[in-house]
Amino acid sequence: MSPIISALELSKIILNDKLLLLECSYGPTAKAEYLKEHIVGAVFVDLNTQLSEIKEYANGGRHPLPKIENFGKTLGELGLEKNTHVVIYDRKNGASAAARFWWMLRSAGHEYVQVLNGGYPQALEIGIATTDTIPKVKSNMVYEVTDWQLPRADINEISEKSTNENYVLIDVREHIRYIGEQEPIDEVAGHIPGAINVPFSQNLDESGLFLSPEILKEKYEAILKEAKETTVHCGSGVTACHTLLAIAYAGLPIPKLYVGSWSEWSRNQKPIATGEA
Repeated sequence: MSPIISALELSKIILNDKLLLLECSYGPTAKAEYLKEHIVGAVFVDLNTQLSEIKEYANGGRHPLPKIENFGKTLGELGLEKNTHVVIYDRKNGASAAARFWWMLRSAGHEYVQVLNGGYPQALEIGIATTDTIPKVKSNMVYEVTDWQLPRADINEISEKSTNENYVLIDVREHIRYIGEQEPIDEVAGHIPGAINVPFSQNLDESGLFLSPEILKEKYEAILKEAKETTVHCGSGVTACHTLLAIAYAGLPIPKLYVGSWSEWSRNQKPIATGEA
């Protein structure tokens, strides 16, 4: 199953009773926007409260993963079963929150999960029906998970390997944040020494849709061909998943995710680089 589904493809299966459509978002207005209008059948999932266990940013960053058993409980409350076909979208055509949820589901061992290409704006553009009606879910389901299965790196690994010649560390944040000229979210600007900057926005075309798998494969094979290990990070482990999704869409192995990312690194008295790599 491709990790990406087009709005047209979704429109053809949206009434399938094996499909679970999830709107994943975060921020002060996210739930209100969902309640006002959403794709018919979509269930709301909050990135901050349901898909993260936020504590001190220095310990895990701004969006640390929940305990695996808590994530399994959340999936049961959403009505997931092992054979459920899940399609996730968010309000931004960049699909970063949806990509994070995709990564979490894949890492929990759920195979039938896709992200809507172009997100909510694309669904509206092709005329997929919207509503303010909240769908009912089978919230008494049990979804058993035991561990995160996709590869991850922690702050200790990054400290040890980030400047190694055969270790590729990709920073997907905007270039102005990477070079240290601006930092709108975290306390310190700059980047992890040894990291290269490949902004996640470069995974998309001018319409906000993912580039073709062929183009993405050519792009990331050129970046990763010399690497023995590759880790992807961002500000808080969310938009990094956008690039992991793009790499999976290209048919390439999924690299490691550094969940804590810059929000953790910059709060732990670690070395900080500025300017170009």
